[in-house]
Amino acid sequence: NLSTVSEFVFVGLSDASEIRLLLFVLFLLIYLATMAGNIMLLVAISTDSHLHSPVYFLLGNLSLLDLLCPTIIVPKMLGALLLEHKKISFSGCLFQHFSLIAVVGMEIFLLTVMAYDRCVAVCHPLRYPSIMNSKLCAQLAVGTWATGLLNSLLHTSLVFTISFCGSNKIQQYYCDIPPVLALSCSSTQSRELVILVVAGMLGSSTCMVTVVSYIYILLEILARNSPGIWHKVFSTCGSHLTVVCLFYGTTIGTYVCPSFTYSLHRDRMVSMLYGMLTPLLNPIIYSLRNKEVKSALKRVISQV
Repeated sequence: NLSTVSEFVFVGLSDASEIRLLLFVLFLLIYLATMAGNIMLLVAISTDSHLHSPVYFLLGNLSLLDLLCPTIIVPKMLGALLLEHKKISFSGCLFQHFSLIAVVGMEIFLLTVMAYDRCVAVCHPLRYPSIMNSKLCAQLAVGTWATGLLNSLLHTSLVFTISFCGSNKIQQYYCDIPPVLALSCSSTQSRELVILVVAGMLGSSTCMVTVVSYIYILLEILARNSPGIWHKVFSTCGSHLTVVCLFYGTTIGTYVCPSFTYSLHRDRMVSMLYGMLTPLLNPIIYSLRNKEVKSALKRVISQV
């Protein structure tokens, strides 16, 4: 570690001092709603026997990641808003960065696995139980988490082994790649290039698998051409497709951009979308589009 900086200071919300209390209440309510929605979804999936299937196993993993993502960044942000405790140690910033990139990567890979699952469900409905068996689902889930951790380890090692010897003020409310790299007093072009190449390769490959899966689904729809098939397929894939568009749009806008295109205000808004609003909307999207999930959630709420 070549750093001479022992701590960082978040200044991403310092220009909102006059509405600090309002932001605190707003973000706290969003965080609590996100926790409640995803915990209820996890409880419903684990306790309802009707939801013990591959698609809901994967959805449970998605809800767990949606619990972790805001928990990594929101408590520290709330502390900065209410108590003005904006400092974070170097090791704390490293851990926050590693955890966030790991969760984001895991969610991208998991959404790709879910696209494959939907493709098998539509194109091979009779063989679906044998193809998407419990062993394969467990292997896919473990592979998703392991790949996300390895990807985050690479990115974190590239970002936090550079020299920090100047300003320690992070123009963001958490330790993200672009604002941390901006504090380096050494050249970061080669590291940025590696980050862009790795993120581009992983992002394009997962996006390609998702697109190919939906192309197969579209071809299957056109081949069958039976009454009501569009509605049936949309009810099967609509929730996943909505979540994919929301998540990919925000993450690509943040991470697959070179530093010279970095915009502070744009980055704050986009990071709030995938860091806070996306985890909040995911359980809502899946519950609104799925009768089985709605029934299970009603049973959980009635028991509570």
